[in-house]
Amino acid sequence: MLLVWTVVSILLCFNQQFTLRFFVGLTLLDTEYYWGLILVLLPLAFIVYPLKPGLHQDRVPFYDVLLFLLTSGLSIVLIWTARTSAAEGWEYSAPSVAPEWALWTAIAMWAMVLEALRRAGGWVLFVIMGTFSLFPLFAASMPAPLTASSVTFLDAASYHIFSRESVLGIPMRAFAELVIGFLVFGTALQYSGAGAFFINLAFALCGTYRGGAAKVAIFSSGLLGSMSGSVISNVLTTGTMTIPAMKKTGFKPAMAGAIEACASTGAVLAPPVMGATAFVMAEFLNVPYSEVALAAAVPAILFYFSLFMQIDFFAGRHRMIGLKREEMPRIRDVFREGWYFIFVILLLVVLLLVMKRENWAPWLATGLLLVLNQLFSKHRWGWADLLAFIEGNGRVFVELVAILAGIGLLVGAFSLTGLTGTLTTELLHIAGGQPLLLILMGALTSFILGMGMTITACYIFLAVLLAPSLIQAGLNPLAVHMFIMYWGMVSFITPPVALAAFAGASVAKANPIETGLNAMKIGSIIYFVPCFFVLNPSLVLQGDFLDFVVHFVTALIGVVLVCAGLQGYMGRIGDLRQCGWLEWPVRLALILGGLMFAAPGGGLMPLSPLEMTAAAVALSLPALAVAWMYARRAAVA
Repeated sequence: MLLVWTVVSILLCFNQQFTLRFFVGLTLLDTEYYWGLILVLLPLAFIVYPLKPGLHQDRVPFYDVLLFLLTSGLSIVLIWTARTSAAEGWEYSAPSVAPEWALWTAIAMWAMVLEALRRAGGWVLFVIMGTFSLFPLFAASMPAPLTASSVTFLDAASYHIFSRESVLGIPMRAFAELVIGFLVFGTALQYSGAGAFFINLAFALCGTYRGGAAKVAIFSSGLLGSMSGSVISNVLTTGTMTIPAMKKTGFKPAMAGAIEACASTGAVLAPPVMGATAFVMAEFLNVPYSEVALAAAVPAILFYFSLFMQIDFFAGRHRMIGLKREEMPRIRDVFREGWYFIFVILLLVVLLLVMKRENWAPWLATGLLLVLNQLFSKHRWGWADLLAFIEGNGRVFVELVAILAGIGLLVGAFSLTGLTGTLTTELLHIAGGQPLLLILMGALTSFILGMGMTITACYIFLAVLLAPSLIQAGLNPLAVHMFIMYWGMVSFITPPVALAAFAGASVAKANPIETGLNAMKIGSIIYFVPCFFVLNPSLVLQGDFLDFVVHFVTALIGVVLVCAGLQGYMGRIGDLRQCGWLEWPVRLALILGGLMFAAPGGGLMPLSPLEMTAAAVALSLPALAVAWMYARRAAVA
């Protein structure tokens, strides 16, 4: 059933994106198409996910079969009534217009969506989304700033199910229009040997340099993750090759796991594919996905440049060496085996960024990949590989539809009550009109919610509640939404949750908390980059090009100084322990000076770009002079 319905869902999406009209002239309304995807994917949540984790893994109990059939039947009814519902406005006046059986259908589907969310996303998401989906019933009795007009239970049920703002809202629309295609592309890459190609390419390019195994992890995880958009699976796939190599060249297990965790976490922030959250962001902002991908490029470059410099300085301080050249694959051999992956990625980038065909891009890139793979690769698929590819897609589809449909209830609740505008005004009042205070509130809230939710759920929650306040305070909309996504990602490498770090620790056989603390240090720039671009959006390509060039160059200088301070080593100078008792004052001055270099002046910052740069020079230059003087003295001695 999973295999068959997955194929049907892919064909449904392909038909809709390329307007094939089922080859018989039948065109679906958007709502009919969305309910069609829900029909073939949401009921499977009751088959794929048992009532309790670990329960009945060898069979499907009768009550799950009943839930499967009930959800399928409800979805068919909603497809059948979609045109009537749209024409008669059932979402706004259902109790007086819609027949009674339609109202019962809405109530039952509401319950099914929540139960599917609980099974796929866990109790935390279920409680949060269930509570907020009921919020319109008692909104009038809530204290300020949550006060809004209440509605009846039937009105709420009708709006959640029959409107385009709740279950069929932004999260589900993003999945149906864009995410599903990119998921297929990412799975095709995984099953066609792209992981091995990217890892071998990374080993060939930088495996022999000091700390080379760690640099391989950064390079390969960044490349593969930017295509697949998945953090944990990236750690568990590339990590099985890079972590043992790092341990072999002198990295402690906890450090090896931390490096892989950071590299995989950054991959979700790196274009061209990124994660599902980026597509939802494009829907919220009502901009092409290509604009979001381009805006994400510079922060991603800063993050990976920081990881690279931290590893280089760490390896220099600990006098590490690279891997032996004879153990490395030759770059010529790597390209001979996987050259076609480069063509596939080029096609994807051209379709996304040049031709602006983001709906077509993943499908055409996947088609080219499969054809070239069957013609030229030693990883040619057989029937078993094809079935594994379909099943891998199906499980991800089911999980995402169950979660995104459930999260849509939150969006619908705030849309129905009109609370978003009220809450924006109240938050601005609480912050006293101070954007910096709102930014701090946003960062803290994003981090806390990121610990208990998926990144997509956390982002949607704050995009509805917090983003309008930050935008109304005068911040750039794209920078605000990117800021929320970044801070939601921070929990992947920050204890006590640190899912990516803990996954890396399991591969490295290291202490999870120690791995998480190391990941915080190695990936520390992720805490600062979002603050930089939300204060001055030139780093997300919003504004004057000359401003961007200046801020990007100073940010690169700042990143180098911060990494030197954190690791106690500076290129061309050497180990900062040579400074004796002045080591820590020098390191602290480099960190502070680097942050001032990297933070763009102007915008909401109290200092202009020139004043910020002057202050950074005043802090870091004396520290560098002291370090150089002690290094020269040590060399003479």
